Amino acid sequence: MNSSSASSKPWEHAKAGSGSGSDPLAARFVESISYDRRMFEHDILGSIAHARMLADAGLISDSDLSAIEQGLEEIRWEIRADLDGWPGWKVDLEDVHMCIEAALIEKIGDAGRKLHTGRSRNDQVALDLHLWLMEACRVLNDELAALCRALLDLAQRDGRIVMPSYTHLQRAQPIVLGAELLCWEQAFSQCAQRLEALPVGLRISPLGAGAIAGSSLPIDRQASVGHLNKLLGAGQRGDAGFEAVSDSSIYSTASRDTALDALYGMSMAAMWLSRWAEQWIIYASTEFGFVKLDDRYTTGSSMMPQKRNPDMLELIRGRCGNVYGHLVAMLTICKGLTVGYNRDLQEDKRHLFAAFDMVRDSLVMARRIVESARFNEDRIRAGLERGFLDATSLADYLVLRGIPFRLGHQVVGRLVQLCEERGLTRLGDLELGDFNRIAASLTGAEGACDESVFEWLGPDGVVKRYRSQGNAGLDGFRDRLEARRSYWAERVRA
Repeated sequence: MNSSSASSKPWEHAKAGSGSGSDPLAARFVESISYDRRMFEHDILGSIAHARMLADAGLISDSDLSAIEQGLEEIRWEIRADLDGWPGWKVDLEDVHMCIEAALIEKIGDAGRKLHTGRSRNDQVALDLHLWLMEACRVLNDELAALCRALLDLAQRDGRIVMPSYTHLQRAQPIVLGAELLCWEQAFSQCAQRLEALPVGLRISPLGAGAIAGSSLPIDRQASVGHLNKLLGAGQRGDAGFEAVSDSSIYSTASRDTALDALYGMSMAAMWLSRWAEQWIIYASTEFGFVKLDDRYTTGSSMMPQKRNPDMLELIRGRCGNVYGHLVAMLTICKGLTVGYNRDLQEDKRHLFAAFDMVRDSLVMARRIVESARFNEDRIRAGLERGFLDATSLADYLVLRGIPFRLGHQVVGRLVQLCEERGLTRLGDLELGDFNRIAASLTGAEGACDESVFEWLGPDGVVKRYRSQGNAGLDGFRDRLEARRSYWAERVRA
């Protein structure tokens, strides 16, 4: 072997000299080891499964397999011990796959050179990405579940507090706090279900698809799946593992659909986190004062010593935009590619990993904020009568007295005007005669109301009267809380 060939990258033997390694900028430009090294466990697992299949097919000997497995296990422990400091991370080898292979060859010689038989970096990285996404989905689902349980605990403690609801950020109808907390719980539960559905596509193994067209060697892709599942412990921990091999070798390496699905799922979680953060930022303001955030999750001002700024919530809200950006960037990367692997796809991991880190950290922070938050019932109740929250309840009362809803709506609107003209803040401060006079003038109905009308007024009375399924009053909250606590308890047992 001549010196120029010896110095070139293992995949550039057709080139004269050292290929792209001869230009330091080119070497740095193509590397991904600075971020894809976090897939080392997944790469080693996939390599062991592939090696076992090669041995089954008679393409490597049992002694080769033993050396490969032992060498890879040693490398796994070396990397775990040093992580980013592992000496095998070399920029000139570009990525996690070639760094591990080079270290293996250095350890065991020719047996290590046989490991890449029947595969390409293209199907290798596709498999690693599948494995990483399976783990990432589990991690995010665990954090979403923890946040949901924290919201349920808060609802159990403070959920019966009567408060205003808001549409257009204007006071709407009275609800109980627990109903709003259970709204957030449902939103994050839906995010978990969205991510739980993702592994259906991930359970199709791309290993053995090769660079684009498969292999002329007698490899057995189904056997690789069997070895992968054994290494994953599929079935032992409730994990489904891989169920089949991909039908198209071209699609296997050209597609990043599962990565895009994951980014969309992360974006939805980030969106709901951002909406929740915005709501609580408002509730924590001096003007509202509904919720007190733990001092650990606020920061002071460099100029104003009295400030407790909700910076953690603001950063959760702000990072949502970053996650959206990663989704759009990934969609844009894929939009103009010919069908087949293109190096553009190397950028997928930058966006996946960054989005995952942001969403995971935001979920953990959100849970800690929820666990330590305290709602101020006195402050909420002090302004509860403002805004005529019982207006819709009064319209419902008129419906039950035989007045069409649209006319009842008009009557209540006029009664609100009357309160404002008299400087009153509550419909209940009007006289019975006021109700009947305005009802008669607008509907022609005499004696539309009696003393029972006052039972339909006031936020405390209204939240007890809601009857429709899923309502935001006391009955709806109690039923929903019990159902959601049972749901999460069952998942823990499973």
